[in-house]
Amino acid sequence: MSVPGPSPPDGVLTGPPDCLRAGEPMPGLSDTSPDEGLVEDLTVEDRAVEQLAEGLLSHYLPDLQRSRQALQELTQNQVVLLDTLEQEISKFKECHSMLDINALFTEAKHYHAKLVNIRKEMLMLHEKTSKLKKRALKLQQKRQKEELEREQQREKEFEREKQLTAKPAKRT
Repeated sequence: MSVPGPSPPDGVLTGPPDCLRAGEPMPGLSDTSPDEGLVEDLTVEDRAVEQLAEGLLSHYLPDLQRSRQALQELTQNQVVLLDTLEQEISKFKECHSMLDINALFTEAKHYHAKLVNIRKEMLMLHEKTSKLKKRALKLQQKRQKEELEREQQREKEFEREKQLTAKPAKRT
């Protein structure tokens, strides 16, 4: 017999199963045909597969569970980061919209100043047109008065000429 060394982890096989005796070939490795001893091989293989599966699970399951827990924590942290990122994005959008609003107010002030200037110009043009209309009316009245006076003067001259022209004497 050999000196026992450190024991392998639970479920890990280090040699052939206990059901095989020394000197017997391992199932599936014999030089016989594949159909010989099939039923006996299946029971031994089923137990071996079960033991191997248990060993594999016991070896990797704790690491997998820790990995799953770490992934869950990472996922939660990622969700928190995404929420924080969305909040920051909304803050940036608010700041950007505030800049847009400030630009709109600046533009509104600019256009208001333009409107005030246009209104002043319109009032000034209205005053000028009013003065021009009054002046035109006065000029028209003056012309009419002058024409009336000329017409009256012509009539007077015509009457005077009529009176001055010799009249034939009446025969009696």
